Amino acid sequence: MDFYSAYAHGFARVAAVTLPVALADPATNAARVLEQARACHDEGVAVAVFPELCLSGYAADDLFLQETLLAAVAEALTELVVASAELLPVLVVGAPLEHRNRVLNCAVVIQGGRVLGVAPKGYLPNYREFYERRWFGAGADLHGESIEVGGETVPLGPDLIFTATDVPGLRLHVEVCEDMWVPVPPSAHAALAGATVLANVSGSPITIARAEDRHLLARSASARCNAAYVYAAAGLGESSTDLSWDGQTMVYECGDLLGESERFPEGPRRTVVDVDLDRLRQERLRQGTFDDNARAIGLPEFRRVEFELEPPAGDIGLRRKVDRYPFVPDDAERLAQDCYEAYNIQVSGLEQRLMAIGGDSFQPKIVIGVSGGLDSTHALIVAAKAMDRLGRPRSDIHAFTMPGFATGEATKSYATRLATALGCTFAELDIKPAATQMLHDLDHPFVGGEPVYDITFENVQAGLRTDYLFRLANHRGGIVLGTGDLSELALGWCTYGVGDQMSHYNVNAGVPKTLIQHLIRWVIDTDQLHGGEYDAETDLVLQEILDQEITPELIPTAEGERPQATEDFVGPYALQDFTLYHVLRRGARPTKIAFLALHAWRDAAAGEWPPGFPAESRAAYDLPTIRKWLEVFVRRFFANQFKRSALPNGPKVVAGGTMSPRGDWRMPSDARADAWLEELAGIPEE
Repeated sequence: MDFYSAYAHGFARVAAVTLPVALADPATNAARVLEQARACHDEGVAVAVFPELCLSGYAADDLFLQETLLAAVAEALTELVVASAELLPVLVVGAPLEHRNRVLNCAVVIQGGRVLGVAPKGYLPNYREFYERRWFGAGADLHGESIEVGGETVPLGPDLIFTATDVPGLRLHVEVCEDMWVPVPPSAHAALAGATVLANVSGSPITIARAEDRHLLARSASARCNAAYVYAAAGLGESSTDLSWDGQTMVYECGDLLGESERFPEGPRRTVVDVDLDRLRQERLRQGTFDDNARAIGLPEFRRVEFELEPPAGDIGLRRKVDRYPFVPDDAERLAQDCYEAYNIQVSGLEQRLMAIGGDSFQPKIVIGVSGGLDSTHALIVAAKAMDRLGRPRSDIHAFTMPGFATGEATKSYATRLATALGCTFAELDIKPAATQMLHDLDHPFVGGEPVYDITFENVQAGLRTDYLFRLANHRGGIVLGTGDLSELALGWCTYGVGDQMSHYNVNAGVPKTLIQHLIRWVIDTDQLHGGEYDAETDLVLQEILDQEITPELIPTAEGERPQATEDFVGPYALQDFTLYHVLRRGARPTKIAFLALHAWRDAAAGEWPPGFPAESRAAYDLPTIRKWLEVFVRRFFANQFKRSALPNGPKVVAGGTMSPRGDWRMPSDARADAWLEELAGIPEE
């Protein structure tokens, strides 16, 4: 495959274009459209959408019924059609065209030296400042029609879907301005019939707040239709007799704003972005009600008009933002909102579970193991908040730190200080004697003095910790609160059965590792801002925990050696969470994930980082590194499904998904990874 080509990975480049019009001067307008079309060609654009009636101007009024103007529009169209033979993009331009006894307000779709078809404006506004029925006929009922353009008979109607035969998933539908303002737009039917890119050629004079309304409608259409919505409005040059124009352009995809141009520009503007056609298809495959809706409402028949695009090969870049941390917003306000919701989802889930287990005569305690790491720290502060909401003392949280053979004094002190500062019932339970006895019973070489730190050595410690917690829960009348996170579950970085994979309830199971640090930071910031739930010592130790390296602390470290680091084994959580999101939420192929990761991670100085992310921790990854850890992800993800198939209960938190077999992810434990590993061969070695 052409790895560096955006088109090879399911993207199609689209442009929403606005430009100054020369009112009632089609020849000049055609030249201006052609200038922008050539610029789009140079940028590798597949579809370029221009404003409503851009060949004549929208505000021509009674001139629309003048023979001279209509003839000039026809000539201008012919010039565009001829010129398009040398251009890549499908051009969608607005023009008044005669049909039967009326003039229609049309979007003409041109590509490769021919008119592919014509979409008439279905719904004509005749209220407030609009008087379109004075000049135009409505096109909503013109299904299955044809029209003569430039001596050729071409399809006419709102029932046209323009389909690229060599760009899988590129299926274009066009509507005109007011069509998107009605309760059931033509584009809604077209999307249900298979259209993925919905274009709107718009005039739309501007008034206060109308731009916000357009955003609302375009975003809503793209979200409801699982589609891209490409919008271009008229701007400079339209008549100012009674109105003004702002030339707004924008592109949405599944509710996400991919790009927009400045409003009230002095010259032409292009919003050029890459639409993810794979994403649109995947969203529709997952949302079964999308197809159910199509069957239930009785769709009209749509006609397919095929064309060959011949998209450019090679590296044309990627015209869309790719989040380094798809689970963590770059916008500070959005991140704070996400953290608020995530934290309270966890708290309310635990609160409900405690109430469901308990009753008038029994209030279950929370038994939790705390290591001084991120996950157990966050689970502990969630537990404290749940107890506060239930009106119960935090002393009903029984927190245990259980040092093993490699537990460091720093992390143990974090666990001790945090549990004490929160007011929990706290104790230290040294597992080394019991672990030594078990290793002796197993005849493990470690008890003979050999430095053998294998999986058995590690899991004896992990298993004992969980075993103690469950027996303590029995003994003290409580439930074991799990602390493992979504990322660990995806990678199988947990001990199965009698180990950290198991608990009575896990508040962190739906939270990715890359989000947990921001949740803790949000708790600190919120507490300091509102001054309430935790004391200064709690906030201090939380910050110290944030600053440390992630380590399981299961293998002793000799003097001068670097301590055991989780990311040395499973890879950087930043990359693995990136992969997890695109597998779980988008169903993406390994090659596409690598392509996106390269654009997101190859330059630490480019793009946005989440608020508060330390500058010294901002890493960059080249393609060989991305490929290496992607293979690790694939192998571990498939090999460890058996652990996820037996997960305890825990709330879903992020829209990106969860690993619960009762929720977002159901997968056979014995599935093979061969097809995914073979796909990795499409990623260049360097």
